[in-house]
Amino acid sequence: MKIPARIIVPIALAAFLAGVLVVFLWWQISQSTALLSDPLSFLKPNLNTNITTTITDAPIDPRDKALVYLRQGDLLALRGEWKEAQEKYKDAVKANGGLPALRKLARAQLQRRDISGVRSTLDKMRSAGARPEDLLLLESIVSLRAGELIKAQQILENGTDSPQKHYGLALLAIIQGNHDIAQAELAQVINGWEPVLRSYSRTLQAAYDEFMLFPEGSNLHLITLLARALAQSQECELALPLLVQVTTSNDDYRDAWIVQGYCELITERSQDALASLEQAYNLDPQKPEVQYFLARAYADLAQHENAITFFEYALANGFEPESEIRRLIAKSALENGNAAVALAQYEALTQMEDATFEMFDGYITASLALGNHEEAFIKATEATALWPQDARAWELLGWACMETNRTDEAREAFGKALIINPNMKSVEEKLEELEN
Repeated sequence: MKIPARIIVPIALAAFLAGVLVVFLWWQISQSTALLSDPLSFLKPNLNTNITTTITDAPIDPRDKALVYLRQGDLLALRGEWKEAQEKYKDAVKANGGLPALRKLARAQLQRRDISGVRSTLDKMRSAGARPEDLLLLESIVSLRAGELIKAQQILENGTDSPQKHYGLALLAIIQGNHDIAQAELAQVINGWEPVLRSYSRTLQAAYDEFMLFPEGSNLHLITLLARALAQSQECELALPLLVQVTTSNDDYRDAWIVQGYCELITERSQDALASLEQAYNLDPQKPEVQYFLARAYADLAQHENAITFFEYALANGFEPESEIRRLIAKSALENGNAAVALAQYEALTQMEDATFEMFDGYITASLALGNHEEAFIKATEATALWPQDARAWELLGWACMETNRTDEAREAFGKALIINPNMKSVEEKLEELEN
């Protein structure tokens, strides 16, 4: 008997929709499982060499000092090197970088717990005509980080309606454990006009969405997911008290120890970070992310031999990007007085397809320090071919020419550097040295 179309079509449509729903749910669960197995996967794009190349190699007028400093600060911030980033942002402010420089300086100061510095920067932003809603959010975050929750709430409630206000209220609600209120405030931000806060709010909401996929999940699981999302949103200082709740209650929660160690590193609590990451390492000694962050903790504490050992473990276990590990091995080796190890790492870095100028700079500088002047000259010549409009490349070539007694070529290279960037005092000093 032939089944009528009016019966077949609804059944087929229902089956199709059911299939789509199953596929969607499977995808969400697989994504969540991947995140849980790799809780710091969100850091890897920050370390991606493609991003750093974009920042350092994009065309830029070298005479625009503020923009140069901002680009350099952004690269350091992406790597989590906030102390150095703060200095670059300070330089950008001094070079008349205006509100963009002040905003980035405030962000770096917040990451480094420099509350007095943030307050000073807030005053400068106010004088420079910053938007009231931006000042509102910064003032409320300062109060939140100082544990002054009532003051933060008063600041936010007295502010005019804006995404910044709702984002601040969402952070307050997360800290207080009022998760329904937090999600309502996040929804307001996601539907608002501020793009950076929209991104952060989606990250925080994703933690709630992920938790809902696991009906049997504990409150500690939710707190860990939220702490990870806060870390991803550059709010490690707010994440740490949540993580302490988790690790105090459950000392074998590996993922919580990793995020806690990361946040302690970012906020310059190096000794605490070492203890947290050692705990994570004891729970899972083969995880390359643990080895990587443990190495960074050792490096921050000037224990460079240990740092190199754990960086090499992470490299051997496939931590990506490889270039970041090699760069940090070279950095620790130089600080430990082992230029030969550093040179080997820089040599490998310069052979990569996505090699940056910084990698060539490291190789050339290390070669000159070791007395390998001819090798430095060859690599510097290659650098000028790759970055012919970068004054730094010509400066390095001039320096290598000086060390190999190529006086005329050195003079010519320094001249090209000054044509590109007439403000390079280091080149002028080398030229004076050459003439004398």
